[in-house]
Amino acid sequence: MNASRTRASATASASSPSPHTGAKRIAVIGAGIAGLACARTLMQAGHDVHVYERLTQAGGRMRSVSGPYGSFDIGAQFFTVRDPRFQQVLDTTPGNLRAWSLNSVQTRNAQGRRVDKHTPVRETHWVGMPDMQSLPLAWAAPLWDAGRLHLGQSLRAMSHHIASGSSHSRHQWSLMLDTEDHGPQIAADFDAVVLAVPAPVAAQLLQTAPQGAALARTLAPVEMAPCWAMTLSYPMAAQAGLTTLGPQWNAARSTHERVAWLARQTSKPGRAQTERWTIHANPLWSNEHRHDDATRVLAKLQKAFGEITGIRVAPRHASVYLWQHAQTLAPLGRPFSHDPSAGLGLCGDWCIGMRVEDAFVSGLEMALAIA
Repeated sequence: MNASRTRASATASASSPSPHTGAKRIAVIGAGIAGLACARTLMQAGHDVHVYERLTQAGGRMRSVSGPYGSFDIGAQFFTVRDPRFQQVLDTTPGNLRAWSLNSVQTRNAQGRRVDKHTPVRETHWVGMPDMQSLPLAWAAPLWDAGRLHLGQSLRAMSHHIASGSSHSRHQWSLMLDTEDHGPQIAADFDAVVLAVPAPVAAQLLQTAPQGAALARTLAPVEMAPCWAMTLSYPMAAQAGLTTLGPQWNAARSTHERVAWLARQTSKPGRAQTERWTIHANPLWSNEHRHDDATRVLAKLQKAFGEITGIRVAPRHASVYLWQHAQTLAPLGRPFSHDPSAGLGLCGDWCIGMRVEDAFVSGLEMALAIA
């Protein structure tokens, strides 16, 4: 994603309110769903909010990538809605959403046979249009237009001091940033900092400032695992009389020792019709092989894919991507963690689970606690 795509994705670019008396200057680290939900809520409350994102794209694990035969959702594959507050926000960007025909997800074994004993719960599985990343891009647009979204800027360390004002003292946080275009920079004078990043990353950042020690201790119960994602393209499936390769099902969880999830991207609404698949590796397998060479991982996952789907023909294009902190094995157990005495907060899907809605709820609740 670049800035131009962010602007083009905006369907509801609400103007940012001017900071009010008593408004805080707040830094949000991370432009995934949690960070964007937190930042937008704080901005709408009149605070001076700035979001810093390590990548040159907003979206976090709702990231999509382009290939020679079409795009792939390499992170979150869909989302469901159970919290009315999430539904209310989604209603502001209806053009970015479509229901996937997949209303329930089956589980299949290493040979591709269904192993569910009961019919899975049926609920609407929503996807972004034209890809999953379009939703966070739409949410990021007002921040970008207001000059409050800073892409390609990675937080390296934080420092803190107490500033004495005419009537009271207040927190002052400074951020040491590594930027893609201008090298090291410092952003200063923040009343509060919210880390909307994976728990292991937050723990490392909190260690850069003594004031973060108390909040860092709250992360002890959290466990996260990596995930290898693989993308495969089969343009030869477009030959006359052949619409798809392999199985008639379009997505499934898997009990294979290497694979946890498979999805035919072509089955999602609004996607290019070239046969394409996204595969997520098992979290334990991903952790065991997180330092492996990408070529070796690709070969192992392709073999597993063939065993599950029966598709053994070589793809025209294949790639793998490692999510370092993708899956929550043990959540924090509450929507956010906050130390108001230090002006620090933590949020993310890992606080309460691993669903897209979990990330939104965490960011929203974090913002409401500050605002």
